[in-house]
Amino acid sequence: MEPPERSRVPRIDPYGFERPEDFDDAAYEKFFSSYLVTLTRRAIKWSRLLQGGSVPRSRTVKRYVRKGVPLEHRARVWMALSGAQAQMDQNPGYYHRLLQGERNPRLEDAIRTDLNRTFPDNVKFRKTTDPCLQKTLYNVLLAYGHHNQGVGYCQGMNFIAGYLILITNNEEESFWLLDALVGRILPDYYSPAMLGLKTDQEVLGELVRAKLPAVGALMERLGVLWTLVVSRWFICLFVDVLPVETVLRIWDCLFNEGSKIIFRVALTLIKQHQEFILEATSIPDICDKFKQITKGSFVMECHTFMQKIFSEPGSLSMATVAKLRESCRARLLAQG
Repeated sequence: MEPPERSRVPRIDPYGFERPEDFDDAAYEKFFSSYLVTLTRRAIKWSRLLQGGSVPRSRTVKRYVRKGVPLEHRARVWMALSGAQAQMDQNPGYYHRLLQGERNPRLEDAIRTDLNRTFPDNVKFRKTTDPCLQKTLYNVLLAYGHHNQGVGYCQGMNFIAGYLILITNNEEESFWLLDALVGRILPDYYSPAMLGLKTDQEVLGELVRAKLPAVGALMERLGVLWTLVVSRWFICLFVDVLPVETVLRIWDCLFNEGSKIIFRVALTLIKQHQEFILEATSIPDICDKFKQITKGSFVMECHTFMQKIFSEPGSLSMATVAKLRESCRARLLAQG
């Protein structure tokens, strides 16, 4: 008997991740053939835009970023828009001095413990690969722990640093992008008390109650804490939650527009699957449904998904987010 025809979709994706056994090759081929046309068109426009050398903050750039930054320009655009390039230029040699600084065995052990748990499904992070990106990841996390001693190292940062390394192919740039995220874009997510992370989960709860009241009421009735269903979305910035290309498109906007993008993504996922979520009758059931809504064609088709995050949740200004953060943080602090 003839073996079935092998799909044209490679077993390993362009970033080094092995595609899972249940990967829907046919759906991906259908999506990617049309997305490739979009990518080609965007690449031409970006090449023209970047001819001037700098990446200015403008309405044009914002529009371009929302439509996706081509892979070949991504590191440069992220570095410019996040302020990481400016920091790196103002602090020459700083990253390498951090690596040569005084040893901190506790920090080193904490990072080492997580190295093998970081992307076991990615061939570039395996010890058998030469060069293995585990060493690069260790350096970036170690330097960051020395740089920001109030944070040190926190689980979740390994996945974020890993993605940065895959995109930049550059240790020092990955360090400065990590600093942009942890130090400026995400307010207090990774400090020991994780107050910023807890606050933003509560902010999402408030936004859901306002924009999707039926889901908010269900969560309240079942006594489900938001941290139970969305903590990984926030702490890993959707890494290992959504498909790689979709995560990278989200990060394009995150580096340019800030942390409100995380709420837009979360609200879109919940709104799109509202009827499905409302079928839940117990806490385990709702946890399972929140896992299910991060799979399938809706999240794989990243271009349409990104259009939805800017239309589905409606208006969401940074001022609204700041106000909600203030009240949620005060409530959390009062609870002790």
